[in-house]
Amino acid sequence: MSVSPMTQPDVDIDLGRLVKAIWEKKALVAGLTAAAAGLAFLVTGMLNPLYKSETRLLIETREPVYSSDQNQSAPDTAFDDRAVTSQVEILRSTDLIKQVARNLDLSSRVEFDPAANPSAIGNVLIMLGLKKNPLDVPAEERVLKEFYKKLDVYAVPESRVIGIEFSSEDEALAAAVPNALVDVYLASQSGAKLENNTDASAWLEPEIAKLRDRVRESESKVAEYRARTGLLLVNQQDTIAAKQLSDISTELSRVRAERADSEARAQSVRNALDNGQAVDAVSNVLDSPVIQRLRESEGNIRAQLADVSTTLLEAHPRMKGLRAQLADVERQITNEIRKVLSSLESNARVARIREQELTAQLNELKAGSAREGEEAVELRSLEREAAAQRDLLETYLGRYREAASRSQPKALPADARVISRAVPASEAYFPKTVPIIIVSALAAFLLSSIGVMLGELFSGRALRPSSGLTREPENGRGVSEAPVAAAVPSGGVAMPVEQTSQALGLISNDADDFSVEAVAEQLVTDMTSVAVCVSPEGDEGSAAAVMLVRTVAGDGLKTVLIDLTGSACPTELMAESIRLPGLTDLMCGEISISDSIHPDRLSSAHIIPRGNANARRAMRAIDRLPMVIDALTEAYDLVVVECGAADAASIARIARAERGEIILSILRSDEAEIAELLIEFNAQGFEDVLLMTPGQPVSPLGSRSSAA
Repeated sequence: MSVSPMTQPDVDIDLGRLVKAIWEKKALVAGLTAAAAGLAFLVTGMLNPLYKSETRLLIETREPVYSSDQNQSAPDTAFDDRAVTSQVEILRSTDLIKQVARNLDLSSRVEFDPAANPSAIGNVLIMLGLKKNPLDVPAEERVLKEFYKKLDVYAVPESRVIGIEFSSEDEALAAAVPNALVDVYLASQSGAKLENNTDASAWLEPEIAKLRDRVRESESKVAEYRARTGLLLVNQQDTIAAKQLSDISTELSRVRAERADSEARAQSVRNALDNGQAVDAVSNVLDSPVIQRLRESEGNIRAQLADVSTTLLEAHPRMKGLRAQLADVERQITNEIRKVLSSLESNARVARIREQELTAQLNELKAGSAREGEEAVELRSLEREAAAQRDLLETYLGRYREAASRSQPKALPADARVISRAVPASEAYFPKTVPIIIVSALAAFLLSSIGVMLGELFSGRALRPSSGLTREPENGRGVSEAPVAAAVPSGGVAMPVEQTSQALGLISNDADDFSVEAVAEQLVTDMTSVAVCVSPEGDEGSAAAVMLVRTVAGDGLKTVLIDLTGSACPTELMAESIRLPGLTDLMCGEISISDSIHPDRLSSAHIIPRGNANARRAMRAIDRLPMVIDALTEAYDLVVVECGAADAASIARIARAERGEIILSILRSDEAEIAELLIEFNAQGFEDVLLMTPGQPVSPLGSRSSAA
């Protein structure tokens, strides 16, 4: 024997084997599934149906229609997420729930107080002290506990809506409880507002009485101070002194304007007289009736003078008389103008004197006004105090009238309104019989299937080596040094049909099924004690032998495998370590038989590993192997010897044709190669050979089923 590297080969899960195992135990799986479905049907039928109803509230600011703020829309942020959450907790408060329980008399219902009618088992547990007597808890507390189990109050995300769900065995009660809870909540909110208004009215009434006294006192101080200082008001704002000062200032301005106008007119007339200019442009001259008549006479005389000057000479008496009249009229006009000038100068002197008098009076009033200014500072302070007290009194009076108008319960709506009231449910929400039965049946099916698959995996029957890690057997050493000769050369030349049919007649499988399970069943049925496995294709065939051993062990038989391969593939698949003492150590006499036997990692089978002693030295004592096999048959129901890629001559050295079974583990060989191997074994005296393959079935020569 040769020692292979200390590497554990990878294995694959045979999914086909798992599915087949489930199909083989379909009766168990179907029974468990049907039992689970039936049990679910019975349990759901025994449960009392539960009905659920829901009421929804919208949290918003609500004011009476007569409120002064009714035209002002409430801001969107009046109730934020925290405020809505607070309202949810208020709806779950114990006081509200107790009120609802009393209104609906829930304590009289067995559904809300199951402890009032304890079972016989419960009484026994209470007597033994294993359970606390629920009657020790007050009935109201027991009702609250059950109430909270059935109540669900939640805030709808991204909104100010609150949902109130309640479940009960009575569909009418399931709708009545959330509606009653909402009514109690709205009444409590309105009551809280009413209580606030009542407290406000009770506090404002004495405060208003005190403020009235203080306002009266402040206004009395103002009136008294005005009378004492003479700061009496002529109108709403001005005092007598201020009014006089304003009037004198206005009159002084008017007099100064008249004086200036008179002086200007007089100066204009004077300048015209001194310069000999016409003074007709002065309004006072034009307005004089005497001057107007004299101007008319002057005009008539000038007209007559012009008329007669055309016919009379300058020395004519008529001409002289008209000129004398004209000179007299002009002299009269000049005299009248001087009178107008004298009148203007007189008016200017009178205005000047009046101005002086008004100026003196104004100066006196200014001196008195300075004194009144100092007194007005104190007066304004008293007026501000009185005004502040008066404004506060008016504010309190407004608040008091508003609070008094809201003294009725219906005058103060709660900051919430019902947008959806609960109605009795038409069907129960629990239990959902059909979904529960389907889920239970599906769960039972899955669990039972998983149990079957785990059993196959733990037994190793559903494991096979990875095809990518197949190693060729080592040649020239030990029992495995003679590989099986190929019946078909590389060129693909086949054996004669007659010879092939004769060779296939040597196959001793009871049915056309060459799977590992079928071979295991035949070994168990025939009560075979020794089976020698030959794997011409190397480690893949050896892995099939491991699956065979685990399958037989899974059927309850005590099974052991002897690893006689050169690659130690069975040892790697079954033993905890490839360095465990085994067959070579036993052949060399270093250990006993019991020390060479080790348990399989994944099943109840045992294995005699390849061992650690020198393989050539061990092969010298290979003739002792039949005696070892005979000894093992006394303790095990089946002894499997895995020889790897050994030829028929090598197998003949360790196995007798009259005992046990020869198992040919084939994976990919064609019909001609199988026939060649069977002929070789027949030549060595082995007339019946079991064919085993873990792959898919094929039909050699169209007659028997095999697995490719």
